[in-house]
Amino acid sequence: MIDLSKTIDLSTTYLGLKLKNPLVVSPSPLCEDLGNIRRMEDSGAAAVVLHSLFEEQLEIESQELDRFVDAASDVGAESTTHFPELMQPVRGREGYLKHIRASKQAVEIPIIASLNGTTKGGWLEYAKEIEQAGADALELNIYYIPIDASVTGDQVERTYIDLVEAIKAEVRIPVAVKLGPYFSSMANMAKKLDAAGANGLVLFNRFYQPDYDLEALEVVPNLILSNSHELLLRLHWIAVIYGSVKADLALTGGVHSASDVVKAMMAGARVAMMTSALLKRGINYLDTISTELLVWMGEHEYDSIKQMQGSMSRNAVPQPSAFERANYVKVLSSYAMR
Repeated sequence: MIDLSKTIDLSTTYLGLKLKNPLVVSPSPLCEDLGNIRRMEDSGAAAVVLHSLFEEQLEIESQELDRFVDAASDVGAESTTHFPELMQPVRGREGYLKHIRASKQAVEIPIIASLNGTTKGGWLEYAKEIEQAGADALELNIYYIPIDASVTGDQVERTYIDLVEAIKAEVRIPVAVKLGPYFSSMANMAKKLDAAGANGLVLFNRFYQPDYDLEALEVVPNLILSNSHELLLRLHWIAVIYGSVKADLALTGGVHSASDVVKAMMAGARVAMMTSALLKRGINYLDTISTELLVWMGEHEYDSIKQMQGSMSRNAVPQPSAFERANYVKVLSSYAMR
């Protein structure tokens, strides 16, 4: 039997980092444990994005944390996954920096830190410390929800852009920006962030919206893991943005199978990030996806990941201007009543 791993090149590059394959573990409580990170590397992960360091964690007394999350559960898409009683105790600044250093010593794959801040001063201070701790790159997990009706869309965008410019002026390691999909012109926002110096764009952050408990009359956290259907929004915008920015594109949210990874690559992503699939199936599932990816590529005569990247992007179709409209018409006409 032919060893496909020796005949098919799964390597890719992301944020200037050479990766053995496009499988990257995205932030979650799984990344808080060194043993888990070692298992991720052994199972085939090409890089790991650590759980986010939230600026609020450094400002609020630990006994007040649950109260804070209940009062502002929409601050960040990751907050409900590891703030309250669901997960481990909060790590402070020193604990997080120590975890970066320990992770770098424990594995050979790149370690990407994740920072979720609220003020420019906080972002800048912690970004420099994360770089000094040895992180290979930094992911800015920005999730700002403007609820003030006087704040304009342009002001919101300016907040993101100013933040990226300020951090890029302070650190030398690559910087990726993790975004939500709620911009009036996503393609234009991607170009602005690219011009601001972002080395990568991670699409998209998931918004965990709270639910209502009708008996207790309370607003409660509502954590639902992703599924492959969520991939579609990501595929669409990566396919649209691919080729229009220098920044590397990463797809996160909805990656649960080898075919999902293939779709991400064909749309134009450099890497496919996953967490929910590992929470559902275990860290060893990374090895299954890697094997199935090799089998699929062998059956379809692909020699490398790079060969397929961007092959189904907007730029790859004969009439790019018709990309959106044609897809819209096909979808509306594809359903038949039974």
